[in-house]
Amino acid sequence: MRDRYDSPLSERYASREMQYIFSPDMKFKTWRKLWIALAEAEMELGLADENGEPRITPDMIEELRANAENINYEVAKEREKLVRHDVMSHVYAYGCEVSEKTAGVIHLGATSCYVGDNTDVIIMTEGLRLVRRKLLNVIQKLSEFALERKDLPTLAFTHFQPAQPTTVGKRATLWLQDLMMDLSDVEYMLSQQKLLGSKGTTGTQASFMELFNGDHEKVKALDKKIAEKMGYESCYPVSGQTYSRKVDARVLNVLSGIAISAHKFSNDIRLLQHLKEVEEPFEKNQIGSSAMAYKRNPMRSERIASLANYVMADALNPAITAATQWFERTLDDSANKRISVPEAFLAVDGILDLYMNVVDGLVVNEKVIEKHFMEEIPFMATENIMMDAAKAGGNRQELHEKIRTLSMQAGAAVKKEGKPNPLLELIAADPAFGKTLPELQELMKPILYVGRAPEQTEEFIRDFVNPVLQENAEILGMTAEINV
Repeated sequence: MRDRYDSPLSERYASREMQYIFSPDMKFKTWRKLWIALAEAEMELGLADENGEPRITPDMIEELRANAENINYEVAKEREKLVRHDVMSHVYAYGCEVSEKTAGVIHLGATSCYVGDNTDVIIMTEGLRLVRRKLLNVIQKLSEFALERKDLPTLAFTHFQPAQPTTVGKRATLWLQDLMMDLSDVEYMLSQQKLLGSKGTTGTQASFMELFNGDHEKVKALDKKIAEKMGYESCYPVSGQTYSRKVDARVLNVLSGIAISAHKFSNDIRLLQHLKEVEEPFEKNQIGSSAMAYKRNPMRSERIASLANYVMADALNPAITAATQWFERTLDDSANKRISVPEAFLAVDGILDLYMNVVDGLVVNEKVIEKHFMEEIPFMATENIMMDAAKAGGNRQELHEKIRTLSMQAGAAVKKEGKPNPLLELIAADPAFGKTLPELQELMKPILYVGRAPEQTEEFIRDFVNPVLQENAEILGMTAEINV
């Protein structure tokens, strides 16, 4: 039992993979990669000392590379207690592992934001890539579910009141379409990711102009080289000391979008579970309630909703931070973004694992769906019955009033007296409709009332979902284990 607080996101919800992306080890190893990229770019651009000799040599780069992952965290920790500066503590620790001459070129010309901000962008990019992979796997599983149930009629609901029928598969395409929008947003955000580059203390690159003796082209090329070495196409063209904190807000808005979609799905599953029509997975030894042993609480869907609420609220943090930065920078972003950005990623990671797990094990109770459908279908069929009678010469307005009156009478019998729905018998008894009871009963086939729901499901998945899945076939096939 630990004697300090641990984030539930790490203990219960987020995967090890996402936790590592936001771990100190990932951060500090990325710092070293950035220091190597900076030194190597400076060397390639001919950075010279006061005697015109190369300031950085290939053997120094090799020495830096050889010690890139050999991080003595204890040295850095003790140094930070002394100097109260995390970046300079790690510069010192890195310097202790290489020669004195090589140590002198680490962080040359840079500010703390060179490693801090560039690393933040890199980590968010890696987080978005993992989110994208999981999102695609949820989409795959949901599309399989939709196709399997595309022809299964079910009551649709507007205002949570029975409405014109749909199919179970078609309803799943509504969840799918939301996720496809989220995927588009994730991919757009990934396409927009740029590094801060080497911009200096206020974004003017003045320190690098000094290093390169006023050579504008070399200073411009430095940014481009660093970006390429770190796997990016470019750096932000202008900045203050930091990249615009609006970047964090944009990223968390995308994560919030995923949370919105997942929350909507979890709402629908919980309502369907109440109706006993569709249920989330329930394991053999799972306990639904400590008091009521018979209960099957939709705990996974509830957890999705709970985490989604957090992410949607958390997205406000970087928005406030970005809005309240002063001029070229203030440090009131630091503590907030250290918490709000990683926690949003870890929460969305947990949400997607839960979403994947729930879809993978959805239980569809077809007999219950049919029972509910048949209780309501006489009301659903009234429009067709009325149209047939009108085509046979009846007055549409008079027929509408008769249907309305008989429907109210049948509804009262069901709700107030607990009787089976008598609407068909009431219509058959009225000669204005010209239908016998057997003829009316022939109309009570659920599939007659779902419109193009099966075809819409097939077309949507074939034309919009499958092409995306086929392009990403190599990253599909994931399963998700949940901790609790």
